Amino acid sequence: MYVVTGGAGFIGSQLVAALAAHPANQVVVCDRFSTDDRWKNVARSPVEEFVTPARLFDFLAERAHDITAILHMGAISATTERDVDAIIDQNIQTTRRLWNWCTLHDARFIYASSAATYGDGEQGFRDDDSLDYLSALEPLNAYGWSKHHIDRWVARSIARGEPTPPQWAALKFFNVYGPNEYHKGSMQSVVAKSFPVAAKNEVVSLFRSHRAGYCDGGQLRDFVYVKDCVRVIEWLLEQPQVSGLFNIGTGQARSFEDLVNAVFAALGKEPRIRFIDMPEEIREKYQYFTQAEMTKLRAAGYRTPFYSLEDGIRDYVQNYLATDHPYEGSELMIQRAEPSRRAG
Repeated sequence: MYVVTGGAGFIGSQLVAALAAHPANQVVVCDRFSTDDRWKNVARSPVEEFVTPARLFDFLAERAHDITAILHMGAISATTERDVDAIIDQNIQTTRRLWNWCTLHDARFIYASSAATYGDGEQGFRDDDSLDYLSALEPLNAYGWSKHHIDRWVARSIARGEPTPPQWAALKFFNVYGPNEYHKGSMQSVVAKSFPVAAKNEVVSLFRSHRAGYCDGGQLRDFVYVKDCVRVIEWLLEQPQVSGLFNIGTGQARSFEDLVNAVFAALGKEPRIRFIDMPEEIREKYQYFTQAEMTKLRAAGYRTPFYSLEDGIRDYVQNYLATDHPYEGSELMIQRAEPSRRAG
């Protein structure tokens, strides 16, 4: 039995679909559904049970002997969230309780960290879990700080020789895009935001550069397809001896202009882009470059190539966004053919 927190969310629902595609697996979704359409993210997956966050620890107590792993994708993930008390409660306290529960009950624990922990990137993007390196990082917002707090807490616990779950992994996701992100509103990827504009052959707006050395639309990110994120987690579940803090990116920074060009190309259209001023309130804290160092995951034995930006966007646009069935689910995961991928 696998418990996926945030299981109706973006990465969480993709993980639910992948795990539920195997008939022997029992998959439990812990999430809030509220009034939006995120229920569609799991509509095609044979979920064993739905559990509200308020009832999660009661459920864990009831089914303690059945649970193989907790995959903790749930969090307040908006980088603009200002309610720090809520962030502490959900992103820090709940994660610590789940870590301790898994330690006590001999269950594996994989949780979502974030590239937001790296702040402005001045210290590089190394998935180094040494106390000295982690202490040098300065996240730029409360969300990033909450994820960084957990990473440091885990590192301190291990340095003190305290017990851990039998397998644990902290995954620093970079800029993830792909199916099932539609409920995220303003936090959707630029791929999802630009698609409806490009599909109508209208002009997509990107930010001008306000920093020397970067052209307009030339701000760089490590864009990673959500399917690759899920494959890494599946691989970790197949490798119980592997634990640690890992970057999840492609290892190759690409520009926002490259990304939008790929969206137009996937639609068979010539790109139409204009550049607008970046709002002054975000200019000082805007990241101009992120690029995951991927040597640690590769050294741990992960060999599968990552989708290139063009291949990932082509799959996302042609097999999801431009269809009547844009959601990923267990049935569709089996039915949809894999596109070819270049090594990353």
